[in-house]
Amino acid sequence: MEKQERIILVTNDDGITAPGIRALIEAVRPLGKVVVVAPDSPQSGMGHAITIGVPLRLNQVNIFEDIEAWQCSGTPVDCVKLARDKILHRKPDICVSGINHGANHSINVIYSGTMSAAMEAAIEGIPSAGFSFLEYSYDADFSLPAKVAREVTERMLASELPAGSLFNVNIPVVEEKDFKGLRLCRQADAKWVEEFDERRDPHGKKYYWLTGQFKNRDVGEDTDVWALENNYASVVPVQFDLTNYKLKKQLEESWKDL
Repeated sequence: MEKQERIILVTNDDGITAPGIRALIEAVRPLGKVVVVAPDSPQSGMGHAITIGVPLRLNQVNIFEDIEAWQCSGTPVDCVKLARDKILHRKPDICVSGINHGANHSINVIYSGTMSAAMEAAIEGIPSAGFSFLEYSYDADFSLPAKVAREVTERMLASELPAGSLFNVNIPVVEEKDFKGLRLCRQADAKWVEEFDERRDPHGKKYYWLTGQFKNRDVGEDTDVWALENNYASVVPVQFDLTNYKLKKQLEESWKDL
């Protein structure tokens, strides 16, 4: 029996015209048949939102040479769901999401549309990874992130990963000569300390603008924050099972009457 060609689903949250997704497509193009399903507009910070109550639109577009591509009116998670059900009609061999403009390390993974798209694929049993570049400029040089994405994708395809395997990959802003390579990490205990700046519009009405500072409370040298600060790309295996097993075990002793 002839072996099926590998299918690589590519998606993102910055929108189908973002430079980062083009860099990701070019990085993984030699590894299999690439199919792109991505939002038709930026969807950053959407987390695991899905569209309910309004129609979803899905249109084929011709913007990547020799690559089947579809733009979706919904969220990154909608894109993966529609790709699986209406376009591919089978599980792809792998799903890669990104390359995101901006960090998705530590607590940012919770809010990230990039990672939620990859997570949705992982929920379907598809090995998946989200890639993020700690550079926010629209005209950023994606050469190094593309090489990282290629290496991680190759490693994933060559490994016998458990169903639902999911990786959060972040790439530092660094000269390639100073880049130290990949580093397997854990998620740092770090978060945004947020404030809402109260302002007024031209009509004198109040509005609020989210501001804040990123605070790292973790001194470990095995975290994604440490790796990125030391010129490594962080690779964090993550999961969608939110069970706190340590607390559950503790409560099994103290809450025996339940």
